[in-house]
Amino acid sequence: MKSKDNILEIAVNSFKNQGNAILNLHKFLTQDFENAVKKIQSSNGRVIVSGIGKSAIIGNKIVATLNSTGTPSIFMHAAEAIHGDLGIIQKDDIIILLSKSGNTPEIKNLIPFIKQRKISIISITSEPNSYLAKNSDYFLNSHIEKEACINNLAPTTSTTVQLVIGDAIAICLSELNGFNKNDFAKHHPGGMLGKKLYLKAIDIINKNLKPQLIETDNFKTIIDVISKNLLGAAVVVKDNKPIGIITDGDIRRVFTLESNYKDVTAKDIMSNSPVIIDSETLVSSALSIMNENKISQIVVTDNNNYSGLIHIHNILNEGLI
Repeated sequence: MKSKDNILEIAVNSFKNQGNAILNLHKFLTQDFENAVKKIQSSNGRVIVSGIGKSAIIGNKIVATLNSTGTPSIFMHAAEAIHGDLGIIQKDDIIILLSKSGNTPEIKNLIPFIKQRKISIISITSEPNSYLAKNSDYFLNSHIEKEACINNLAPTTSTTVQLVIGDAIAICLSELNGFNKNDFAKHHPGGMLGKKLYLKAIDIINKNLKPQLIETDNFKTIIDVISKNLLGAAVVVKDNKPIGIITDGDIRRVFTLESNYKDVTAKDIMSNSPVIIDSETLVSSALSIMNENKISQIVVTDNNNYSGLIHIHNILNEGLI
């Protein structure tokens, strides 16, 4: 049985093995990589990624990364391809084949049928003299010294390197295509990531809770409006334009400083420079503005007209904090 120290040592050696393999990849980078990326970028088709075993799992992840960064892609299992899935391949598509040895029977059987379709082949393999490397249009060398596996058998470092090369292809394509945050949001509408990229102020203001005052409103009205709307503040408007804000803190200060608080009006206690954002502002940006200004509420306008009030709790309820 291995001791705790042995286990940690094994883990460190695994990290070093895979890390060094990645750091050495640049030594095997050739013009084929650049040409392969340019070929994909200029293509009117999709990227088909194929492999078998652990390489198939890596291929699925490469497909996911390509799709999410703007390059239409699809996975085709090498074993299923010759049993009907070759129909996936369409005119102008480009195929990426993954195989550590480059001599996997399923890959070797697949290549002639791909060539019949005159489809460009990009290979990711660690063997330059393999059948796959020699029969591909672009050879990307995924060289490793050895697997992290103690027996140098289980695909570990080799699959890590395949993944890194696939990521590099996706990153190059996204930069060349000018893929930006707005494009990214279109592909990631779900989850917290999606919300950060598309959720706007207009989406979370509660139209039924729109605390609003005018300059002449008395102290009782101020308290009633703030209490009724449950946002801890009310916005003072003039001609539907926000000119001030009154918060719970302002109310407490009135009780502390004013003996005749019943005579106080909204104009007397409002803050004259409320922090305002447009209704199209991303909620993630609104949160940054609130943090910078150390405030719990922020005023929202639409074409400079008062639209609503966002409380920090509204953002919290969206799960963005």
